[in-house]
Amino acid sequence: MRLAFRDALFAVRRAPLLSVLSVMTIAFSLFAFALFGLVALNIKRALESVEERVEIRAFVADGTPVEEVTNAAMEIGRYREVQNVTIVTQEQALARARRELGEFSDVFEEGVLPSSIDIKLVPGARDPRSVGAVASRVRTISFVDDVRYGEEWITQLYKLRNIAGVTGLALGLAFAIVAVIIIGATIRMTVLARAKEIGIMRLVGATDAFVRSPFLIEGFAKGILGGMLALILTWVASLTLEHYLNFSAMFFDSRLVLFGLAGGALIGLFGSGFAVGRHLRRV
Repeated sequence: MRLAFRDALFAVRRAPLLSVLSVMTIAFSLFAFALFGLVALNIKRALESVEERVEIRAFVADGTPVEEVTNAAMEIGRYREVQNVTIVTQEQALARARRELGEFSDVFEEGVLPSSIDIKLVPGARDPRSVGAVASRVRTISFVDDVRYGEEWITQLYKLRNIAGVTGLALGLAFAIVAVIIIGATIRMTVLARAKEIGIMRLVGATDAFVRSPFLIEGFAKGILGGMLALILTWVASLTLEHYLNFSAMFFDSRLVLFGLAGGALIGLFGSGFAVGRHLRRV
């Protein structure tokens, strides 16, 4: 193993330009993939933040006793799809309308707006079908005059989410395939540059495992360095976008950072193994 490490280090010193080219190719290929992943992650967060605003509002008929409204709210709160339930009185509804629509505050008068039961749903139950099912159940309550939940808005939101998910998966796979092809070609150039060395090692009786070891170590190290450089470039790009577009972008968490480094290492490892294995079958 020590000999394999020494040979790998010697190979890098002997051809520094080719080694730098390999690292840069891995870095920029992973950078393109990571940049797309970062955009997809922020789109997902934006859609989730919009999704959190999904709620059902059941308007209560005038004159309904407070006890009935409270009991109904407690019953609705026991639905498995419901996260929390809030009773909004007429006074609270008036104050909210004047606060949210300040320019029309003079239009609203006492007693104009009805009281309501506002229902927030748990994550995973905010799709059109689940929201519609809860709204239908609430609509059967005798003193509920009307139920609103922005049906068309929720439908469009989920269409956008599904389109973004499918498009993101397809483009992500395309970026990954292109990155692997480019990286594989670069690593193969490194192996071909040392073809004479491999031939001599085979002539003196070196086993395939002995020949592969330095290449695998070199590929693993290049993959780690390429992954680290890709993450640094992605971080700089994220900060630049935040600065010029004036918005707070979400960056990868520690789990995704480790996944990126592991991905770079595996690409370098398997790319080198595949390239040198292919060459060994020819000599």
